[in-house]
Amino acid sequence: MAWLAESSSSAPHNPVDALEQLVSANEWPFERIGEDEIAFGVGGSHVQYQLWFGWHEDAGALEFRCAFDLGVPDRRYAEICEVMARVNEQLWIGHFEATPTESQITFRHTMLLGSGSPAAHPKLETLVEVALAACERCYPAFMLLL
Repeated sequence: MAWLAESSSSAPHNPVDALEQLVSANEWPFERIGEDEIAFGVGGSHVQYQLWFGWHEDAGALEFRCAFDLGVPDRRYAEICEVMARVNEQLWIGHFEATPTESQITFRHTMLLGSGSPAAHPKLETLVEVALAACERCYPAFMLLL
């Protein structure tokens, strides 16, 4: 028994193309990293954010990351993880993470769009707005700890 019906015969839409239009319309500098990835920077009130989108056609998923440089010393890693866990409990979309090997905190979210479903500009704009709002709201807490 098949769980999902086969998608229509139309070619899958690459949402990174729509993102490139969105980024260009906002006049943000960007780099198109191959056919399925785009990276760009957006200035916030506290820091410059580095945004990255990657399209995974096989899963019909658009992966999103919004990172900001905030040196996390080894001695503070456990504390920043505890703060992130508390912050993540309050988020309704996405989550923050940090790795001990990188000196940045990243907001991540994945949108499941399906293989034939075009990603509408409003969805993508909303995702960027929600992520930037979360980063702007939480940056002072992370900075205060560090």
